[in-house]
Amino acid sequence: MLRPRDDEDQRVIQADLTISPKPEEVTWDRDRFNNHLAIARFYEQSDQLRFVSNTRLDHVARPFLAGDIEGYARDHPFQYKPEELANLQQFIFPVPLDRELRLWGDQFFRGDGTADTFDLLSGMTQTIFRTFRHVNRHEEGIQEPVESVVLRSGSCRDLAVLMMAALRSRGLAARFVSGYRRLSEDEQEDQVLNGGNTHAWLQAYIPGPGWVDFDPSAGT
Repeated sequence: MLRPRDDEDQRVIQADLTISPKPEEVTWDRDRFNNHLAIARFYEQSDQLRFVSNTRLDHVARPFLAGDIEGYARDHPFQYKPEELANLQQFIFPVPLDRELRLWGDQFFRGDGTADTFDLLSGMTQTIFRTFRHVNRHEEGIQEPVESVVLRSGSCRDLAVLMMAALRSRGLAARFVSGYRRLSEDEQEDQVLNGGNTHAWLQAYIPGPGWVDFDPSAGT
């Protein structure tokens, strides 16, 4: 799984995959999440296996605007259309949350359980950014969302999963995204090489704009 996928704000211009030793056959497919899969078949033994992926893409992050949300979805709760729900069901949390996490999530809703959809998503992103400590955590795995609430801290992946759980429990589809965050010159220890850190955030599916990126550890 080395080829990025085309999405609402991303277009793959060129993608080349070189495999050594050369396989007898390479076929392409897509999984249920629409990821591109290359399946290589070999018929001889080798003492090495090497993959080189070169990709050029055009990525332009679109701003999330309240006016882009479909009218019926501007107030939460709302129901996804049946044709959307068929593909989104797997991204909606199926069970009730721990009490601490539900109480934490209540702050983003009115007393009757409703909320402005735009304010809900922006407010939750900003609140996690302001009130949680973003830490570099090198242990494997992800903290349970309730643990992040209790500690008021977590890595980028922990904070993304926390927000995902809170949104999914309220019927909003959300999925985990991983990639890289480009470092500014001030953040880079090696001024010769331009680089970035591995990073994680989430996307929520909003009728109208579709999958929208939210990064609670960065407040964007």
